Amino acid sequence: MSSMILAKIEALLFVSGNEGISLNEISQLMGLLKPAVMEQINLLKKKYEKDPSCSLEIIATDEVYRLATKSNFAMLLKSYFETPNMTKLSRASLEALAIIAYQQPVTRVKIDEIRGIKSHGSIQKLLAFELIKEDGRLDAPGRPILYTTTENFLNYFGLHSLEDLPPLPEVSDEVALDSGSGEQNLLDLFNQTFEDTK
Repeated sequence: MSSMILAKIEALLFVSGNEGISLNEISQLMGLLKPAVMEQINLLKKKYEKDPSCSLEIIATDEVYRLATKSNFAMLLKSYFETPNMTKLSRASLEALAIIAYQQPVTRVKIDEIRGIKSHGSIQKLLAFELIKEDGRLDAPGRPILYTTTENFLNYFGLHSLEDLPPLPEVSDEVALDSGSGEQNLLDLFNQTFEDTK
């Protein structure tokens, strides 16, 4: 039973991505008291620490927990992102970047809603390329991280400012950004304009 609880907590930590998940949220989702959750998290921490074949560790900040890679893998991951063949942005990354560019500041949940798929991996790559940055937290339950574009984003696409972004289709902002067709138009426009620039 304990191993199943550990697996469930691990799954929650994984899907919560870079934003992490609070002790209170895990407690509610698991139907366990906070002390019991803390005990299980500590067991999971020790499991990662003792296993040399495991690349993960748990980071805690103000009772918010997230998965991260162990520091001894830092150089390997740095090399991955600096390898020329790895630097071309995928369509998934471009989609996430387009949404952030036009809707910033925006949370990962909103990005996921628009794309209809989890964006954790794309966001991590965009952060590593320094095309986006964490820019505060939304004043809402869970205090989700807000993402915005960076100066490097402007340089990457040869823009002087965000005002140089291609205009949205001539419909209201609400329709363009909140309706399915508007979202697709936004992504198509961004991809068509920038996908071949690199």
